[in-house]
Amino acid sequence: SQKKGGIHTEDKNTNYYVHESVGLATGFLIQALHNAGLATLTHTPKPMSFLTDICGRDRDNERPYMLLIAGYPSEVATVPEHALVKKPMEEIATFL
Repeated sequence: SQKKGGIHTEDKNTNYYVHESVGLATGFLIQALHNAGLATLTHTPKPMSFLTDICGRDRDNERPYMLLIAGYPSEVATVPEHALVKKPMEEIATFL
């Protein structure tokens, strides 16, 4: 995510709501990958600053958001049984 930027490389406009925007975009990307038949795994190690160095990014202006691993699942891959147990909607949501 970039704190400052713009359309052109030299732009230094302040970007507002960076984390929210990146979070929404990441959610859309994960859903698109799922719809394309790919499996995904997200990982957010703490601290993530080592990724800034590995990727050669600007430490003052950019920070990694998450690692997103995607690939085709094995034909014998299964979902763990405990992951199939879900709480009823009434326990996790309130509708007004």
